[in-house]
Amino acid sequence: MSAKSIKLFQTVTLLSAILITLAGCGGKPAQPSDNASGNTAPGTAASANLLEQVKKTGKLKVGLMGTYAPYNFLNDKHEVDGFDADVAKEVAKRLGVQAEFITGEFSGLIEGLQKGKYDALVSQVTITDDRKKTMDFSTPYIKNAVNAIVKADNTTIKSIDDFKGKKVGVGLGTNDEKYLRDTVLPKVGSFEIATYNDVITSLTDLNVGRIDATINNVFAIKPLVEKNQFKIKTVGEPIKEDAAGIAIPKNNPEFLDAINKALDDMKSDGTFKSIFQKWFGVDPNI
Repeated sequence: MSAKSIKLFQTVTLLSAILITLAGCGGKPAQPSDNASGNTAPGTAASANLLEQVKKTGKLKVGLMGTYAPYNFLNDKHEVDGFDADVAKEVAKRLGVQAEFITGEFSGLIEGLQKGKYDALVSQVTITDDRKKTMDFSTPYIKNAVNAIVKADNTTIKSIDDFKGKKVGVGLGTNDEKYLRDTVLPKVGSFEIATYNDVITSLTDLNVGRIDATINNVFAIKPLVEKNQFKIKTVGEPIKEDAAGIAIPKNNPEFLDAINKALDDMKSDGTFKSIFQKWFGVDPNI
């Protein structure tokens, strides 16, 4: 064998040895774990039952506006008060925990619920098919009739059919805003929509003539009208009736069942009736 052939043979032998070594160390390629990909199987510790989490912390984090009397507002002691607050406190009590209120503008409540800032929303969240896609609702705990509202001396607007060419105020991100845009605008023709983060500002603007009308429910505006002596009135028949429920993050069946049981028990033993009469002076409408 020539010197050249010997050198070639030695090179091939060395490469073979390296390949054999690599094959022995390689094994099967590593498979990505569920945790590495960010996925966690339902029912594992990382996706713990929300009801268990609430009971473990001893608090039910409740999101609400805090500016929507008589449903939820800050009283003279700067405490969250109102119909929604009383309902939330009683539900929390029956879950064996305390309600912790976190206030915010309505337009941010739903996003906050989805990001885990709140365990539940008890802030007159209207139950709609669109909202059911991203959150779950308890059984309804109140129905609200919505009316068109104008200045007391207004004679040109007698119903929503007269909104064309007018400026109409409504709560930002509310079901009422969606109703104006999706139902009323196509029906009556073009009008300007002004959005608000709270009811008191919209009623103030209506009272001084910055807007021509607004839509809301009588339960909501009554205490504000009386306190501020606004010269406004409802016109026409109720334009729609909404049902509100307690909203929770989607896919928490145990939590939803516990909330529904609390509401059912409150209705059965008269507690809910007492709360309703306290704030509205009439028997429950649902």
